[in-house]
Order: sequence, then C-alpha cells, then structure tokens
Amino acid sequence: MFSKFFIDRPIFAWVIALIILLAGILAFRGLPVTQYPSVAPPALSVTVTYPGASAEVVEETVIALLEQEMNGIENLLYMESAAELGRGSITLTFQTGTNLDLASVETQNRIARAEVRLPEEVRRLGVRVAKSARNYVMIVAMISPDKSYDNVALGSFAAGNVLDSIRRVPGVGEALLFGTEYSMRLWLKPEKLQGYGLTPADLSRAVRAQNAQLATGELGQLPNAPGQELNAVIVTHSRLSTPEEFGDIIVRTNPDGSTLRVKDVARVELGAEDYSVRARIDGQPAAGIAIRLTPDANALQTVAAVKSRMTELEKFFPKGVDWVVPYETSQFIDISIREVMKSLVEALLLVVLVMYLFLGNVRATLIPAIVIPIALVGALVGLYLMGYSINVLTLFAMVLAIGIVVDDAIVVVENVERIMTTEGLSARDATRKAMDQIVGAIIAITLVLMAVFIPMAFFSGSTGAIYRQFAVTLVLTMGFSALMALTLTPALCATMLRHKVAEKRSKFGEFFLRFTHGYTGMVGKVISRTGRYLLVYAAILLAVGGLFAKLPGSFLPEEDQGYFISIIQLPAGATQDRTLEVLSQVEQFYLKQPEVERVVGVAGFSFFGRGQNAAITFVRLKGWDERKAADSSSVALVRKANMMLFRIKQAMIFAVNPPPIPELAAVGGFDFRLQDRGGMGREKLLEARNIALGMAMQNPVLAGVRPEGQEAGPQLFLDIDRLKAETLGVSIADLNETLQSLLGAAYINDFVHKGRVLRVQMQAEADTRRTPDDILKVSVRNKQGGMVQLSELATAKWIAGSPKLDRYNGLPAMKIAGGPAPGRSTGEAMAAMQEIADKLPPGFGFEWSGTSREEMQSGEQAPMVFAVSLIVVFLCLAALYESWSIPFAVMLVVPLGVFGSVLAVTLRDLPNDVYFKVGLIAIIGLSAKNAILIIEFARRLQDDGMELIDATLEACRLRFRPILMTSIAFIAGVTPLAISTGAGAQSRHAIGTGVMGGMLTATVLAVFLVPVFFVVIRRIFPGHARKHVEHEEVHHE
Repeated sequence: MFSKFFIDRPIFAWVIALIILLAGILAFRGLPVTQYPSVAPPALSVTVTYPGASAEVVEETVIALLEQEMNGIENLLYMESAAELGRGSITLTFQTGTNLDLASVETQNRIARAEVRLPEEVRRLGVRVAKSARNYVMIVAMISPDKSYDNVALGSFAAGNVLDSIRRVPGVGEALLFGTEYSMRLWLKPEKLQGYGLTPADLSRAVRAQNAQLATGELGQLPNAPGQELNAVIVTHSRLSTPEEFGDIIVRTNPDGSTLRVKDVARVELGAEDYSVRARIDGQPAAGIAIRLTPDANALQTVAAVKSRMTELEKFFPKGVDWVVPYETSQFIDISIREVMKSLVEALLLVVLVMYLFLGNVRATLIPAIVIPIALVGALVGLYLMGYSINVLTLFAMVLAIGIVVDDAIVVVENVERIMTTEGLSARDATRKAMDQIVGAIIAITLVLMAVFIPMAFFSGSTGAIYRQFAVTLVLTMGFSALMALTLTPALCATMLRHKVAEKRSKFGEFFLRFTHGYTGMVGKVISRTGRYLLVYAAILLAVGGLFAKLPGSFLPEEDQGYFISIIQLPAGATQDRTLEVLSQVEQFYLKQPEVERVVGVAGFSFFGRGQNAAITFVRLKGWDERKAADSSSVALVRKANMMLFRIKQAMIFAVNPPPIPELAAVGGFDFRLQDRGGMGREKLLEARNIALGMAMQNPVLAGVRPEGQEAGPQLFLDIDRLKAETLGVSIADLNETLQSLLGAAYINDFVHKGRVLRVQMQAEADTRRTPDDILKVSVRNKQGGMVQLSELATAKWIAGSPKLDRYNGLPAMKIAGGPAPGRSTGEAMAAMQEIADKLPPGFGFEWSGTSREEMQSGEQAPMVFAVSLIVVFLCLAALYESWSIPFAVMLVVPLGVFGSVLAVTLRDLPNDVYFKVGLIAIIGLSAKNAILIIEFARRLQDDGMELIDATLEACRLRFRPILMTSIAFIAGVTPLAISTGAGAQSRHAIGTGVMGGMLTATVLAVFLVPVFFVVIRRIFPGHARKHVEHEEVHHE
C-alpha cells in the first residue's frame, strides 16, 4: 500500500514535505500582491480632440463614424462613448482574457479606415488609443508651501519635470494632469484688428513665418568647392521664446515705412495653455497628477514605484515646490490583505485548539498542526506556476482551506488513536490498520471536494475570474493535503504517537464518551421512524426554497475603502467662479469632519463630464484604527455628507462610495443605460429619462437615483445668412477661422520654454466676448479687402443643448445611476429599474454596464455552477462506490448545509452575492464530506456481513468524533472571517457567515438524517454485498 511505504520510511516523507515547504517559501517571495486579480474585462480608450466643436458636432462628425468602424472587433463586449465640447472618447470593453495588444492594433487599423472621413482638425491633432484602467489608483499633488508658485506655475513644472517621468513607471497606464502648463498667449483686441483692417489669420501667418525653426545648412556642405578647408553648421535666431519677442513680431509694413506689430493689436503674456481645470489640496492651489493603472498592473507595486520615482525627482525641485500623495487607494489594498492574513493565522490557532480539546494529546495535536501549513505553502507553488497572485480571493480560499485541510489529518490521527486505545496496538501497527480502513475515505473526500470546485474554474467573465481564484487555490490546497495525509501524516503517527494503557480519560473525554452513547441511542430511534424524519427533511427543503427566494441579490459587498468621492454639478451654463465658490463650501465641510484626513478638489472635471459647471472631490479618510465608531465608516460619512450638502442649493452635490472593484466602475451603485432604439431623437430620450427618474423617486426600493451626465444648458446659436455672406463677399471658411480664433483658443505653432516645447495660442480678450452683442461686433474681411461686422450677416439667438452627449453600443443613450434604499440590495434595486423601464414609452430600451452587468451575469451563471458541481460530485461518488444508489444518500445531505447558509445570511441581512455563492459551493462539498464519513464505514461494515441497522449505528458511533472534530475545526477556522472588523470586513463577513451557518446545520442535522438517508436508500436499492478483502497484512513483530 502507498502509505505503508512512508510509515516504514518517515525520513522520506519528511524530505517530500520539506521540499514542498522550501518551494512554497521561494514562490511566496515571487508572488505579486494585489487586492483583486484581473477581474475587470480589459478595455481600450479612444480619445479625439476637436477644438471649439460642440458636443453635437463631435458626435455627428467623429464619434458616430468611429463607432461604425468599431462594430465587429473580435471579442468586443460593449462600447460606450461620450461627446463633449472640443473632445470625444470611446471606451471599448473586451471579453476577459483578450490580448489588448492585438485588440489595440485592430482598433488602430479600423480608425485608419475612417480617418479620411474625419474633420481636418481632428486628423491633425490625432486619434489616441490607450490601454487604461477605469479608476485612479492615486493622485500625486504638487504644492507650494510658501505660496511662491501659483496653479499655472505648479502645473507647468509638473508637466515639464514630473509627468513624463511618472508615465514611464511600469504599471502606469495613464497619468492625467489636473492643471495646465504654460502657453504663449496672444490676447487679441477685436476693435484694434478692425481699425487696422486685420483678421486673426493675418496674425497667425505672421507668427508662423517669424517663429519658425530653420534648417539653414552648413558652411562648406558637400559637395563643396575644391580647396574648401572649413566646415561649420550655420545657425540663426529662429524660434522666439519671450512675450516681448512675440510682441515685436511684424504683422504688416506700411508704405511710409512704419510697421504694425503684434503688440499693437494684442496683449502677449506667458499664460496657461488651458484654464478649464483647477486642482486644490485642502482648499489650497495645487497641480495634481491622477494615475490610472494598466490592465495587468499590480497596484501596490505601481504605487510604491511612483513614490520611489517622486523621491528621486524631489532632489531637483526648486525652492518652494513640494509633493504629497493626498489620495491613494492602495492603502486599503495593503491593509485588507493584512487583515485577511491575520484571519488566516487566527483560524490556524483556533483549529489547533479545537483539535487539542478533542484529542487531549499534545503529540496527536501537533501532527495536524505540522501538516496544515505545509499544505497551504504547497498551494503557493501552484499559484506561482500558474501566474496567479496573493490577493483577497486566494487568501479567503486559504482560510476556508484550513478547515478543509485539517479534515484529512484529523481523520488519520483520530482513527490511529482510536485503534491504539481500543485494540492495544502499537503506533506503527495501529497506523497500518487505520490507513487500510480510511485511505478510501480520504481519496473519496478529496475527489468529491475537488469535483465541487473544479467546474468553477471554467466559467467566463469577471464572475468567472473570481470563481477561478477560489477554485484553483482550494483544489491545490486539497491536493497537497491529500498527499500529506497519505505520506507525512501516517509517518508522523507511527513515530510520534505513544500508547499508554493505563491512561485515564480526561473530563472532556468522559463527557464525550457519554455524549456519543447518547447520540447513538438517538440515531437508533430516528432510523426506526424514517418516514417521520423524511417529512422533517421535506419541511427543510421547503424552508430552503422560501428563504432562497427572498434572499436579495448583489454582486460584491460595499466596503469602507478609506476614501470616497463627491460629484458637484452646477446648472448648465454656470461659470467656473460659481463652481469654485461651491467647491470651497464642500471642501470646508469635509475638512471640519474629524474622520477626514485630506480633500482633493478639482474644478472643471468630474466623472460625469468636463465643463465650467463641473467639479469633483476625492476625500481621504483617516486610518481604520482611528475610525472604530459605527458612524465613522465611509458608508456612514457618505450618508451624512449627502444629507448636509443637500442644503447647498446652488448645485447638485452627492457623495458616493467607490465600487468594490474600482476597475469595473468609477462610482458605486447600479449603472443603467437608457437607449434610444427606435430613433426617437434626443428630446424624446430626455423625456423618457425624466419619466424614469420620476418613477424611481417614488419607488421605496431605490435611493439616490440620479442622471449621470450634464444637463442641457443655454447655447448661443449664430444663424449665418449664407446668401448675404456671399453677396457681401465674405468667405464662409474665413468666417469660421475668424470665429474659432477669437472665441476658441486657436493653436498657431510652438515655442521653447526652459527646454520644453509649448504651444502658441491666440484668443480674444475676455472682456470682448462676454455678451452676444460682443460676438456680433466681430469683423471679418471680405474679398474686396473691406471689413464686415458679423451683425451684418448673422443673428444670434439662445437655444438649449447638452454640453455632453452619451452613447452606448452605437445608440444615443443616457446614464442613470443610483443605489438601493437602506436595508435593500443592489439586486432588488436593479429589478425595480427593470420594472420602470418596462413602463416607458415604446422605442426605448436599456442595458446594464460595469458592475451591474457583472452582477447580472453572476446571477445567470450561479444556477449552472451549482448544477454542474452537484452532477460532478454525484458522478465521482458513483464511480467510487460502484453504485448509482449510494451517491443519492450522500447528495441528499446538501440541502441541509444550504439551509444553514441561507438562514445565517438572512439573519445578518446579507445578500446573495458572489462570496455567498462561493461559500455555498464549498458547503456542497463539506456537507457531502460528513455524509461520506458515515456512509463509507456503514457500507464497509454491511459488506463485511453486518446487518443494515447495526452497520449504520456502528458507523455513526465510530465516525461521530471525527465528524464533530472536523466540523467544529472548520467553524472555528472561519469564525475570524465572520466576526472581523476593519478594512475589508464586509467581504469577510459575506463569505464567513454563509459557510459557518451551512457547516453548523450540515453537522447538527446531518448526523441524524444521513443515517436515515442511507437506511432508506439501501432498503429500496439493496445492492450486492461485496466482502472487503485486505490486500495484504503486515504484522509488526
């Protein structure tokens, strides 16, 4: 027999264990540490810039064309687009496992096909394709403690000396500057342009001509004249660099010899390239660099690398410039990982204590305590070879595995000790006999538990990625556990256990002996009334169905991640001054809260769109050890902030907790996309959205339902009379160029400032473009050389239009976000939104995106996962027992475990989320394990000639202690998860509560009902007794 080899050669068993231990330690050093694996589907972002174009123009001339080409890309799941003032973006989300490098090449090829149809300005500035995560992992802020640098100076310093260096850090997918760098600004004076008969195009041509980098050649350049003895490069003053030099550019030379220069018709200054975004730290001016990860990046390593790079760069910072990290999500990752590892150690200690309580023997307890860490460390080798990481999911799996792994060791040790005590055999002989009896049970338990989890590894999507982490970790651990149970554990039993004939039982031993006799008597009464207890089982089945139906659905628990986000949206058309005023009020509110550490405010930017009326705050909280009160969690603070900030009437302000997996969504809650599928138009789509919002406001299941995007606002429509323009000799092209140069920021060319190439831009002075009348005073030159005011060929009128237009899967769409009311789950909220969508007028549909889409998919996959697991377990048992009937007796125990799981999460008001589903699958295997321990022995005894009832009672008596030991050890192992606090506690509660409740009922109910199932099945299907034959008997002399 396999185990006898190691019983006789214990050093060989130790060598195998030590090799596994050494390999595991080496693997641990090389395994990356992350919060989650690559769960989110990979995505590409396509970004275009179209200066001065309205959202409608960007949508019609750029986004719609690109979307048409994007349809049909291999493995594309969905695409979402947004058109804003002067820019547009398309996010392409692919199936999990897609090679983004290949997808990026195909995307760029499709863009190239559409490029000829794009506007010239868009082609000139380029279409950018990038791999990027959805959310920011950290923000690095440049500050000036002595206030010697303003926003623009800090932004320009960050752009020139920090930004590019950070972008080169491995793992950084995108580094977005919340600020601006310098630009040479030509502030035009329209009245002077008109007086001199000039247009912006004249200035643009003059600047391009006199601010040019010239390639002047060489003195004596080949081929040179015979006898040439000197060769030198010819250089000249070409590109300009100061405002004074640009002001002196000659625009026109008059007949009398006088010159007209740029400074005569414009004010020149070194200003900001872009005034639309302003960042602040705790209310003070700053420049922020927001960092997103590449899809396969390790958050902890990337954050550490960025900090290290900043430490290197700060040596070269000028006086008055410093850097801080006011916002960082990796802190939660680090602490939550440490909390789970703490639970892992606690679980190990509790399991050892339970074993000592039952065994009452230090030597016997020491054996499983040695074996468990080896099995866990062995699993790390498999994770390393398969390219996995140490993350919350794999650590959760290891905590569950402690309770499972200990089963094999306990079954061996308990059986050896029982034989030594009852039959008086030596440790070596008792170990041999024990292994002959239980090797089949060990293999059966291992195969069944593996069979439960292996199907989980073959499901797709984000939910499949989560299942896969659990499945692979548990299967690896159980494989090493079974190997140890057949090698090291019997070797340790044979060498470490000592037989003491006169040893007196402990008080606990005496109590448990009486308890076992009482239990056996109760089982005898139960199996004499099988019909009555089958009715009890039927009632339990009905209870399981009823509780399961009422269990609310969810994807993952909402966590206190140590930070949250506030979105600030002023009415459309509000200026940046008004936004900054509201932003200051929000910042001051947060800074007064004792739980808040820092506040990052950004005006002009939010996850709902850019614009003067938008802002966002990233609120970083103090450590979890400083926020132990229930009302100090991020969820409680979000609720408090929403109540208090609602009083600020100048803006719509709401705080949101980040989603559990930030890569799937920017903010928490559901992500509902209302689509115009019938071509009804944007106005009708807006009406349908407002109807949906109205119904959502009245629904008690929903809370915080809001539109995500920007509302329609005032737009000034210039109605140009093209016939009149032609009559007056005004070219429409010249008119468009004049308007863009004066009202937008027209890019002319570049200049060099402190070694960095920056833009030269021109725009009309701010006080000349304040009102529609100012705009109509703009003059354009006609073909005869005269100046024609815009008022002569155009009229201005106010209209309403959206500054941001969203699309989803190629259709006009509007985002609606929100969450469940207190006490409700996201699954109930999503069901309520579906009911609302069904009541909308025809022509409108909806789709889920981000986290909500994954939640729907997880709900759809769950029945298949459970069904496949049950079928595979049944087939494994049928093969092991060479019977179709006995596996039914094992499988009937599964609902007992499910009953406890559902009851436990119901009592704690927890939802049916992914963690609960994983725990439920574990309970399927663990419930079957308890049944196997009884049925395996009962079948063997019956095959040896014992009567059915007697065999069943004897099996219950013999296996009662190992069942209780393994079950209580497992429950003790998951207790730290179920009662934990701190970072990531909600996830630990979600998985710990279900498996603890399931194991309780799978033990308490199963020890009475499994004998009933076995007796009933054997009476209906008697089978053929198979006399157990010993393969060999080895007598130890």
